Amino acid sequence: MTAIDPDLRIHSVRLAVSDLPRSVDFYERILGLPLLSNDDETAWLGADREHPALRLTRLQSPTPAPSSATGLFHVAWLHPSRESLAATVRRVAAGGWPFEGASDHGVSEALYLSDPDGLGIEIYVDRPRERWERPPSGHGVRMHTLALDVEDLLAQAPEEPSAAMPAGSGIGHVHLKVADVGRANAFYRDALGFEEQAQLPSAAFLSAGGYHHHVGLNSWQSRQGAPAPDSAPGLLRVDFALPSPGALAELERRLPDSLERADGESEDDESISVRDPDGQLLVFGAG
Repeated sequence: MTAIDPDLRIHSVRLAVSDLPRSVDFYERILGLPLLSNDDETAWLGADREHPALRLTRLQSPTPAPSSATGLFHVAWLHPSRESLAATVRRVAAGGWPFEGASDHGVSEALYLSDPDGLGIEIYVDRPRERWERPPSGHGVRMHTLALDVEDLLAQAPEEPSAAMPAGSGIGHVHLKVADVGRANAFYRDALGFEEQAQLPSAAFLSAGGYHHHVGLNSWQSRQGAPAPDSAPGLLRVDFALPSPGALAELERRLPDSLERADGESEDDESISVRDPDGQLLVFGAG
């Protein structure tokens, strides 16, 4: 079966938030994503002015999401260097925002926090691919969760504080809470062509081009759960970028006829919109 194009990347995500000015302040001042445009209903942010990575949309009458709901586990912001990650860590700490965890995953170094609505965030930097541990089969990667040497990481921070993530920062992966890991894994692998890279208890990690993961799936809190109501803060959609119209056409050819399509959900007629088994909207575009 043909794998999805190895040059796929995550272009952007869209989040629904309960208080737009509060969330804009957090993502701009604390996390370090420059505000590129906004109005009363939406805001676009990102380190690359030409390709905004985060869209925030204000909910009219927000309600909380059940803890067992499927949806977003975290959006993971990939930094181009340990120095830039350390700068973000110092910026978050200086803003008085709490961290919820810090881990050495072997393939990467990561820290975890939540936005004002409790939506999960990972900030991380990759280790060089040649240092990623491989299983005996040679396929995929070995990922683990060890204590992160935060002191060593912070020693890399520049002397002058940085107000924003540098160019080259962006969304490295999106981790989702799903009702059934086996079902979701089969969808991303067999219908879309992502390659499985690793499994943990009740979790799976898939990617394009041998990356450790572009999509994470787990049912640690959400086993047999249902999507949160539309009125709850959460992940609205994930936009993936393929390198060419040909790569997009190849994805179109491989999609099974039985797959639930989401035509009309994207502003771009040239894109492909689908929903995964938990109802998560995914949009694939070219260029």
